[in-house]
Amino acid sequence: MAFGSFNPSGESRPMADINMIPLIDVMLVLLVIFIITAPLLTHSVKIDLPRASSTPNVTRAQHVQLAIDSAGHLFWNGTLVERDELSLRMTAASKLDPVPELHLRADRDTHYQAIAEVMAMAAKDGLVRIGFVSDPSLAR
Repeated sequence: MAFGSFNPSGESRPMADINMIPLIDVMLVLLVIFIITAPLLTHSVKIDLPRASSTPNVTRAQHVQLAIDSAGHLFWNGTLVERDELSLRMTAASKLDPVPELHLRADRDTHYQAIAEVMAMAAKDGLVRIGFVSDPSLAR
């Protein structure tokens, strides 16, 4: 607020006026911007698109269940496999179209080292979509 006055008595009172000039300038600038951009938003090219009816072909990726128990044994879709055979199966699965997802089930007492080795083997063999399966009913 301005406190100056040209009054010779020397009384200084606050000025109660609002300077409207900057507000009007800002409003005019915004108006010009909207006038320029509004035609650009409504401008479109009229074309006649071809019409065809089809049903989408949805191919869902299959999944492979890989389980690791606390002793480090590996189970491919429920059957016990050795590490060498596991690598061959992962390579064969990665060549399928679409590439299946690997659902990894690990026992609670399984060492992280065993899980990390299996994940590295899967990534090296081409199975890059890996999901961890857990049992939500046992959550604390």
